[in-house]
Amino acid sequence: MRVTMLNKYYPPHLGGIEYHMRDLATALAARGHDVRAIVSNEASSEVTETLDGVRVTRLSRAFAYASTPVAGAMARAVAQAAEETDVFHLHFPYPWGEVSWLASRAGGRALGRVPTVLTYHSDIVRQKVLGTAYAPLLRRLLERVDLVIASSPNMVEHSEHLARVSDKCRVVPFGIHVERFAATPERVARARELRSGQAPSGGDRPVVLFVGRLIYYKGADVLVRAMAEVDADLVMIGTGPLRPELDGLVASLGMHERVRFVEPVGDDDLAAWYHAADVFCLPSVARSEAFGLVQLEAHSAGTPVVSTTLTTGVPYVNQHGVTGLTVPPGDVSALARALHELVSDATLRETLGRQAAERAAADFTIDRMVERTLRVYDEARGEA
Repeated sequence: MRVTMLNKYYPPHLGGIEYHMRDLATALAARGHDVRAIVSNEASSEVTETLDGVRVTRLSRAFAYASTPVAGAMARAVAQAAEETDVFHLHFPYPWGEVSWLASRAGGRALGRVPTVLTYHSDIVRQKVLGTAYAPLLRRLLERVDLVIASSPNMVEHSEHLARVSDKCRVVPFGIHVERFAATPERVARARELRSGQAPSGGDRPVVLFVGRLIYYKGADVLVRAMAEVDADLVMIGTGPLRPELDGLVASLGMHERVRFVEPVGDDDLAAWYHAADVFCLPSVARSEAFGLVQLEAHSAGTPVVSTTLTTGVPYVNQHGVTGLTVPPGDVSALARALHELVSDATLRETLGRQAAERAAADFTIDRMVERTLRVYDEARGEA
């Protein structure tokens, strides 16, 4: 099958959607499918290269607005790709790419014959002006694509845009390379080194781990406030614009001896940190957190998670009482109680962690994601 994917960027550009698209594309290519990605370059030049079997065309970017790269040649590239594509796969939100696809569909008869699937990664949450202005085009887009992939039933139910087209929505949970986080002698040994060398108390207290960008919807400030009531260390891996504010909060709460900020680490150390921690926490407070892949990474390591009951895929991934605990978003006291319950109960941690690892290996692998996606492609092509 010949598949063309459309998105803002492609790795090595950092981003959850970019990583998801790469994992899906490379896995499809490994199964013998002809996969192409059309994206924007981060420079003014156009480059085409093959990465792990995927042909990646990075179009010249004129400028970027509201995190949206504008590549003038995108509509032309999409129309040309239609001549050699069995399925188009769009990754929303990328307004410029979607407008380019709509323009090409209207102007090119060939594109009109190509089945198109759209993965709906997230609502446009914070950029209210852009979201309002784009709403009419989004409705048109969702009407025109053949099928919509959502990462959880929650997204279909609670997104006002997907609710209108629920009949064409198919749930395909995101997958990860779970084996990269499983326990190995080397990984466990490195986890001991990290815990004794970088956790604030040297591993004498339980360790709560956070991994993510320090931005508004992650709820890092809520986590710091909650940890003031929990007898444990907090390790926060990540950078972002809220770091100075968080430094001040830690100081004002007198927690500098229990909180450690760590710059982003490589894949090997990240996997080891999940094993070094007693509990992982994703305290997100807004629907911008649509799924929370880091929860799956922690689950794959057998580490239970405390997360929030957002109306997105977050509580779908981390099931309360099965793989961890969930609390209302922004509720400092509830978060503190859940963290305390886990750090003080080794038996509960072991039970939830074991169930989390089993569920990740059963339901959230790359292979399962690819199989489900191929079924959606076949249905869009009328071959289901």
